[in-house]
Amino acid sequence: MSSAESPTVTLRKKPLEYEVTVTEVRQETHDTATLFLDFGGAAVEYKAGQFINIDPHQFPALRTLAAYLQEQKGRRELFRSYSMSSAPHESQVAITVKDEEFIPGITKYPALLAPYLIHGRLTGARIKVQGFMGPYTLPDDVQERTDHIVHIAAGSGGVPNFAILKDALHRGLKLRHTVLCSNKTWADMLFREELAKLEAGNPGTVRVLHTLTRETDESRFNDKVRKGRISQALLEELIPDKQTCLVYACGPAITAWDRRKAMETRTPATPRFMETVLGHLHTLGVDDKRIKRETYG
Repeated sequence: MSSAESPTVTLRKKPLEYEVTVTEVRQETHDTATLFLDFGGAAVEYKAGQFINIDPHQFPALRTLAAYLQEQKGRRELFRSYSMSSAPHESQVAITVKDEEFIPGITKYPALLAPYLIHGRLTGARIKVQGFMGPYTLPDDVQERTDHIVHIAAGSGGVPNFAILKDALHRGLKLRHTVLCSNKTWADMLFREELAKLEAGNPGTVRVLHTLTRETDESRFNDKVRKGRISQALLEELIPDKQTCLVYACGPAITAWDRRKAMETRTPATPRFMETVLGHLHTLGVDDKRIKRETYG
């Protein structure tokens, strides 16, 4: 799962529950924050790219909103899943959480937990989390499968890819990384400075590019920051080894509500980031088996 607020997925085995302390909440952008978690000496084992679950019902401040949403939806509110922005070798375990704007007529329901995690002044708070989960990770034999990882992310979809990149570099895996991040504006770019440092510190191994879809300041654009959405032409430029690369794509996809609304109106659901990117990759000849994806909506 990504760092945007998403219901949990069905898991094969029950995750472990931990009681952790939020040691710091660091604002990344106007609507995104990183929460650093202290597991109090508990054994912490996870893979880069995995996520944790948090039950919104544990927070008294959310009881009224949770009850209202449950009445509207006709079901109990589920755990929310947030990707780790930290890599296993780092001393601090962290998740990065993005708020989701409520847009009448477009967004079905307001976000329940994300705004509280970001703006609730939780530094020092004890919270319960479940972890660690998710298959959006590098395979153990990744170096036998490829020498090139292509990271394609939109917004907070960059969170698990950021962790995967840091982990691969730390372990000295013989992989090249092309990182392509799509955001609305310069101010929305997650981990911009950190990614620039990783690129500068690993010449020939890490290449980072950004696309901005709503940026009006033309001075922001250069050879590393392109204007517009991720296009087929850009992917063709960045992926010369279409038959041998592995692609890790993370971002918003058509939601169940989008599909229901499309059925009711008898109009096709509008493709979002994931559907568009997958279409481009397939057209370019990247085999679906070489594409790892994680979506939210």
